[in-house]
Amino acid sequence: MIQKNKKGFEIMAQYVTITSDKRKTPALLLCILGFFGIAGLHRFYVGKIGTGLLWLCTGGFFLIGTLVDLFHILLGKFRDNTGVPLRQ
Repeated sequence: MIQKNKKGFEIMAQYVTITSDKRKTPALLLCILGFFGIAGLHRFYVGKIGTGLLWLCTGGFFLIGTLVDLFHILLGKFRDNTGVPLRQ
């Protein structure tokens, strides 16, 4: 992307996107398993062990948490334990 700075000179702007080493598709498939009784596996996959145990013991936080996570994964807003989004 080329932009002009304050003095009118063209400069090259670089944007770096940081993504997780975890992929979106396995997280999505593991999240869908939560609707069949094995909730929280997608959270273990991305390194969120504490909430993974909570989801496992409460049935995906009574399926509400699993449903929210499903939409977050589909929309690309779900993040791993370091706070970066999952990659495609």
